[in-house]
Amino acid sequence: MKKSWGLLEKILSGEKTAESRWYNQKRAPFDKIQKGDFIFFKNSSEHVSLKARVLKVVQFENISERERKEILKKYGKADLGCRQIMPEIEKYTKGKKYCVMVFFNNVKKVKPFEINKKGFGSMSAWITVSNVNEIKV
Repeated sequence: MKKSWGLLEKILSGEKTAESRWYNQKRAPFDKIQKGDFIFFKNSSEHVSLKARVLKVVQFENISERERKEILKKYGKADLGCRQIMPEIEKYTKGKKYCVMVFFNNVKKVKPFEINKKGFGSMSAWITVSNVNEIKV
């Protein structure tokens, strides 16, 4: 996550209760995450420091411009922890065809740990594994 946005703090405080991923094609976590799974969070270039339980997953396909705006309006507060959609988010989501909204609860701090992204791509923003110990360093 982008540290300057302060999203980890919003997750921990309960202001942010969902995470979205917007893509031009289906990519993880699309069709790879479900209620009851665990998700871990970290800021870019930092250690994993938070854990949460997936409460619900909502997926959107072949999103029109109208639908994109509706998704941002409906889920923006849960996703960003604020009512105002930042211009950067508007720009980033524009033209995307797929969106995954992952709602979570039971957020807990974890002992910080590093992960090894080998085989997933160093720029991977979302990694799906059956057990987090597979990628712990």
